[in-house]
Amino acid sequence: MIVELFDLAESLPQDQRLLGLDLGTKTIGLALSDVMLTIASPLETIRRTKFTQDARELLAIADRHGVGGLVLGYPLNMDGSRGPRAQASESFARNLARLSDLPVALWDERLSTAAVTRTLIEADTSRRRRAELVDKMAASFILQGALDRLGYGRPAPFPPAQSR
Repeated sequence: MIVELFDLAESLPQDQRLLGLDLGTKTIGLALSDVMLTIASPLETIRRTKFTQDARELLAIADRHGVGGLVLGYPLNMDGSRGPRAQASESFARNLARLSDLPVALWDERLSTAAVTRTLIEADTSRRRRAELVDKMAASFILQGALDRLGYGRPAPFPPAQSR
């Protein structure tokens, strides 16, 4: 099922991770959160074939890493409208939801790949190495943005001290 980000976090079983996805036409970049939902790390890149095979591989990875929910990059246009890539992400999320009980949240990923590419260029990474890294790093960028939003929206772990 497709859910809002905060609903995803609230329904997540304890000690479950989130898997971030950067959906491309040729690859799917993956990133994994820690169980505390604070840090996203690049995981791997899946070369896309057919949806059923991609979904099977994705769900096997999710199972292997104790994932309780997915955060899928949602490539809105700069003006906030939905273009063909955003519609493709919605379709992917709907089709994946038919195959799994894992909730999926769509997260605005405008300029994530550009930001990651710029960082890799600044780090003097070769073109070849950038091509290997960009998808899973973009997934990490997407997931980290969602985790940061969840962190800012969470109540403090301890109630504030009351004055007497």
